[in-house]
Amino acid sequence: MFQSREELERKLAEHHYLIDRNVATVVYLAVKLQKPLLVEGPAGVGKTELAKALAAVTNSRLIRLQCYEGLDEAKALYEWNYQKQLLCLHLKQNQSKSWHEAKDDIFTREFLLRRPLLDALESTEPVVLLIDEVDKSDEEFESFLLEILSDYQITIPELGTIKAKSVPITVLTSNNFRDFGDALKRRCVHLYLDYPTFERELEIIKLKVPGIDQLLSQQLVSFVQLLRKQDIKKPPSIAETIDWARSLLTLCVSRIDADIVQSTLSILLKYQSDIDKILPRVSSLLPED
Repeated sequence: MFQSREELERKLAEHHYLIDRNVATVVYLAVKLQKPLLVEGPAGVGKTELAKALAAVTNSRLIRLQCYEGLDEAKALYEWNYQKQLLCLHLKQNQSKSWHEAKDDIFTREFLLRRPLLDALESTEPVVLLIDEVDKSDEEFESFLLEILSDYQITIPELGTIKAKSVPITVLTSNNFRDFGDALKRRCVHLYLDYPTFERELEIIKLKVPGIDQLLSQQLVSFVQLLRKQDIKKPPSIAETIDWARSLLTLCVSRIDADIVQSTLSILLKYQSDIDKILPRVSSLLPED
């Protein structure tokens, strides 16, 4: 798939996803060792985008499981098509079949509704399995994942153990909403993604917002980086920096000043309490000429 980490880094860059050598090394090893990759870090630093980029560069189908509190195996792995089973039972009983004969017929793959995890295990084509925001799921669901993460298999009582037809590239993301148990971390290669440096974020802006002026891109990245150091509820993500850059370009802004920042601050900050806190201090956060 990749002959070297340099090749991985280059292919991701071709798909507009920039990583440094250290990140490339960890991702490369997770792929080559066929180990799940647990990506942690603040919201909006590109964790989910990494999985999407990996799917693109490997020509794989992206299968995404969005985690949330209360998620269970019926939504993540499989459930039975009860309506179809009932209809089948009714038809078979009219044919004078015994209950045991009819019951054996309805717990087959024909009546199985595949959810993302089972879909990924049974796929015959290359797959990137994204288990997104796994920190928002319950500890019980975390324990449920252990068999999949260690052996790429799952046990369904009525059907037995189902092993992956081909090992999917598996990416788990976490915004550090809660800590994980040692069992899950032991099964994964760990990667922490932080906010980018000034130079890297500048590269990202140039890549994602073609045509933006060099001075403007430097000013806005400098302002965003200072903004992240403030005591606010939600610092702006990379995606919000890109949105702000596109907004300034749309408004034909050539350089930022206090007025333009105040009128577009809601593009960067998503909580009114943060906006109220920053508005009086905009001038002090602006980069010097």
